[in-house]
Amino acid sequence: MSNETTLVIAGARITVNTEELFKAWLEKTLAAPAQVEAPSTTFPVIVKPGETYIGTIATPGGYGSYQLFLLPGEASDVNWDAAKKWASDQGGELPNRVESALLFATAKEQFQDEWYWTREQHAAYSDYAWFQSFYYGTQYDYTTSYEGRARAVRRLFI
Repeated sequence: MSNETTLVIAGARITVNTEELFKAWLEKTLAAPAQVEAPSTTFPVIVKPGETYIGTIATPGGYGSYQLFLLPGEASDVNWDAAKKWASDQGGELPNRVESALLFATAKEQFQDEWYWTREQHAAYSDYAWFQSFYYGTQYDYTTSYEGRARAVRRLFI
């Protein structure tokens, strides 16, 4: 067994004594954790009356993140177009599919055990859109003329 270990760091090859490497690693691991300062910039959660803060969502590709708020109120017996208009009238939008899954995971108690519209239209069928079940947690597509329920969300990009 070799007494040396070769590491490749940023394309450079470094050969070190294995016992010394292990000792250094063990000392660093067992040492008291260093004090880490909190970042100087924090993003306050600004919850308006009647809203529920749901969480922070990172956007795909690392282009930022946003805070998600569930707005008060609920619409029932609305088709997809009416649901979108209702959400807009509340000062928000229907949640997308990711947000709907997060709402099921974190705020299920604020929903009926029913289907709720998302803002996402089916990619292949323009007369279909996506629903979120708040009973089973599943998502399905259905014809946009179906009359279901709606909740609105607000996003605060940070």
